[in-house]
Amino acid sequence: MANYKKLVLLHSNDMHGDFLSEEGSEKLIGGVSLLSGYINKVREEEPNTLYCIAGDMFRGSVIDSEYQGISTIEIMNMLSPDVVTIGNHETDYGLSHLLFLEKCAKFPIINANLYIKTNHARLFKPHTILEVDGMKILFIGILTEEVLAQTKNDGIIGSFVNIEEAAAEVGKICNTYNATDIDFTVLLTHIGFEEDKILASKLDPAWGVDVIIGGHSHTLIDKPAYVNNTLIVQAGTGTDQIGRFDLMIDTDTNSVASYKWECIPIDSEHCPRDEELEGLLMQYKSKTDQKYGRVVTRFNKKLTHPSRIRETELGDLFADVLKKSLNVDIMLLGSGSIRCEELGPILMYSDLCEAFPYDDEVYMLTVTGAQLKKMIKYMLRDEVWEGAHCEFYQFSVGVQVIYSREQHEFITFSFNGNPVEDAKEYTIALQRFHYLNTEIGFGVPLEELTKIHNARIIATSCREILDEYLSSHQRIEQKLENRLVVI
Repeated sequence: MANYKKLVLLHSNDMHGDFLSEEGSEKLIGGVSLLSGYINKVREEEPNTLYCIAGDMFRGSVIDSEYQGISTIEIMNMLSPDVVTIGNHETDYGLSHLLFLEKCAKFPIINANLYIKTNHARLFKPHTILEVDGMKILFIGILTEEVLAQTKNDGIIGSFVNIEEAAAEVGKICNTYNATDIDFTVLLTHIGFEEDKILASKLDPAWGVDVIIGGHSHTLIDKPAYVNNTLIVQAGTGTDQIGRFDLMIDTDTNSVASYKWECIPIDSEHCPRDEELEGLLMQYKSKTDQKYGRVVTRFNKKLTHPSRIRETELGDLFADVLKKSLNVDIMLLGSGSIRCEELGPILMYSDLCEAFPYDDEVYMLTVTGAQLKKMIKYMLRDEVWEGAHCEFYQFSVGVQVIYSREQHEFITFSFNGNPVEDAKEYTIALQRFHYLNTEIGFGVPLEELTKIHNARIIATSCREILDEYLSSHQRIEQKLENRLVVI
């Protein structure tokens, strides 16, 4: 007779400092107080419950950025996840600071593929084994190259960078610990939903990986994907929902006998408040309100940024402000730098900091028209429209691009009303992250773009420029100008 045991697996990803509940039509939605209340409720009802987070706890909130993640770790300590893996935004404050934050955490943080090049020592524990009701549950943490771009300037840090190498690392760990009678194996990844499918396809079934819980692509699903005997899930972004597996584990065969998965809404109708966690959160909020609670400006209407792979009102506005202030021909602003879907009409400083959290330097490069066309054509490649998590850029005023996806050619590529000439030189501005990762964003190595002219820093703070300009302009009007048209 089979020996079945129940396991409840709760999971979040890409929380991005989404700490506060928001007013819905008739109820509060999301926030860590209600999220904690739901997790505590499940833990009381189901003793065999584990809660895990698949990366990107940081960024998106002034409560997080003001304290450089220390506040987030304290809030997460009260949320009490059983295991967490790092995402790309965990490195935003620097790897050394992340290692400090790990010491502040009262929960295990795992990652199998970041290591020091000189001695090949891993920066984090690659896995953890949790015991629940006599079951041994193996968790392994994985990142891949695309989401490690933030550490590019740190030459002593390396990574097993591609899917094949990541799969090999998983195999090495599984082979090492399967002898200890692991009942259930979970990959906790931060590489994106489509990449999770590719990773699953490369796993040897003999390694016994049962589930991949992922993050990074902010994918909200209706049901798990199933690839190569592996269930793959993700729970969108923020704290408005949580993923839940109810699993029956056959501990004789170390396999899933049956399961139910659903995405649970986090709201005041279904979830009790965690008043102790709420008290800690309000302490942080009261302090940040004093610093960030001023009005910057007023727009004539709400400005939107509904998609990172199209021209947006906020993208046009921010790109234009930086172009004008920095006196360059073209500002190429990373779409992912804007972390909200709408802003205004009253713009508080806290709103600006949360909408544009990356207060990085700006570099100026001089490129030829031919190089610029090559860069933008790479940005518009097919995989962008097929759901891959790729870098994308907002154009400042003066640029007009009409691009045919079918022909893979520009119908129009002009600057200030004139066709962009291959031999002519143009000054462009890039934020530091995008300057360091031109091969990822534009398919062109930085060495190629700086061969003729050296790049130089022309500003040390994007946000200060935006704040200064917006504070001195009121009733701002911004409409879409068809700077980028894809047909």
